[in-house]
Amino acid sequence: MNVKMLQVGPLGTNCYILEDEETRRAAVIDPGGNAPAILKALEGAEVSYILLTHGHYDHTAGVAELAKALPQAEVYIHERDFRGVDTSMCPLSVQMEGVKFYDEGDCLPLGSRTIQVLHTPGHSQGSVTLRCEDLLFSGDTLFAGSCGRTDFLGGSIPKMMASLRRLGKLEGDFQVLPGHMGVSTLEEERRHNPYLRQAMQETP
Repeated sequence: MNVKMLQVGPLGTNCYILEDEETRRAAVIDPGGNAPAILKALEGAEVSYILLTHGHYDHTAGVAELAKALPQAEVYIHERDFRGVDTSMCPLSVQMEGVKFYDEGDCLPLGSRTIQVLHTPGHSQGSVTLRCEDLLFSGDTLFAGSCGRTDFLGGSIPKMMASLRRLGKLEGDFQVLPGHMGVSTLEEERRHNPYLRQAMQETP
């Protein structure tokens, strides 16, 4: 898989372009702004999906413009970050229609690869982590050395700890590609991330 990262929007959200080299089919993950730059970075790839790790505006601000330019791309988000939410924080439901919902265990084909959905609430009710082979697109759940905030509406410390524990107990190592700041590995976070270490020590 080929992965490109762009920092977009005023909060420096990490937007990822995940491309299957064999078929040139791609997914755009968390387009939080600057749709023209994202479109330029696609370089002719055929975009199958626009995927959202959660519904906060800094991860979704470029979705409507991107979807208009890429009408074949299906937009996916967890339903809990689309319906019955504070639209000042999660505005996608008032910006566009035709959005699809994914949830725990769903799998999306991307060329010869598969993207698996892990529901990892805590930062928001509908936060997900997207797993593709040895890649974890963790949104605002797991950061390098930290984790996402839980003080927004829909956030929960117990759910965040459960989600971190779940990620920490995945078998093997993964590259962690978070929603902000730098990338890491799951093994590095198991060793040094105080929030992940605490979560893994807690009894479920």
